[in-house]
Amino acid sequence: MTSVLATASKLACDPLTMAHRILLVEDDRDLAELARIHLEDQGYQVEVVHDGHVARRRTEEGGFDLVLLDLMLPGLDGLEICKRMRARGDYTPLLILTARTSEVDRILGLELGADEYLAKPVGFRELVARVRAILRRVEDYQRASAGTEHIVHGGLTLDLGRREVRVHGKVVNLTAKEFDLMAHFAANPGRVYTRKELLDQVWGYRFDGYEHTVNSHINRLRSKIEDDPTRPRWILTVWGVGYKLGDGVEA
Repeated sequence: MTSVLATASKLACDPLTMAHRILLVEDDRDLAELARIHLEDQGYQVEVVHDGHVARRRTEEGGFDLVLLDLMLPGLDGLEICKRMRARGDYTPLLILTARTSEVDRILGLELGADEYLAKPVGFRELVARVRAILRRVEDYQRASAGTEHIVHGGLTLDLGRREVRVHGKVVNLTAKEFDLMAHFAANPGRVYTRKELLDQVWGYRFDGYEHTVNSHINRLRSKIEDDPTRPRWILTVWGVGYKLGDGVEA
């Protein structure tokens, strides 16, 4: 225990961590306690729960800047908690923390709206780094959007504060990650992004081998914003390269 805590104390505190509240949902009490110690050593405020039903209630009550969520929980599993959060429009950053490392679990967690996925056994230095990176991205996004509440591109309008998208005046309901993708494209219209670039810049972490996660999000975006998803006018494919935002006119 002493050597573990000594390692944590060497991680320099960052002003970014101050006042951030984290909900840690983990049924392994020893792991949860070690993770709590490492995160609090960095200045985060951490609340720990060990049961899925309690976690569901606490996420509904809100007030957290980040949720660290195990998948295998008593009462209610983590994927269901994730699904319910995103379904009710809760865009709190979510880091899945689990021993379930199959490709299906990873893809399902990411496509339900998780921001990152960290497999057990957990390296606490990496955990702290991931947490800091997620929260820094949130703050960077908030600073970038502070002076630009709206992005207008042809018939496309994004309200960054309300996280709302309108196409020709009609509101389109998007998931958290779909909105992040749309905002990224709209902030850089015409620029072509590879799948790996989108994983890095929107998901914030290189999920090697999971470029098809981008494809599935693009397909869902098109099904919501395009008149004819088979002939897209907004999210265009640049064959052999990636995707870019079109003007909504030319197919």
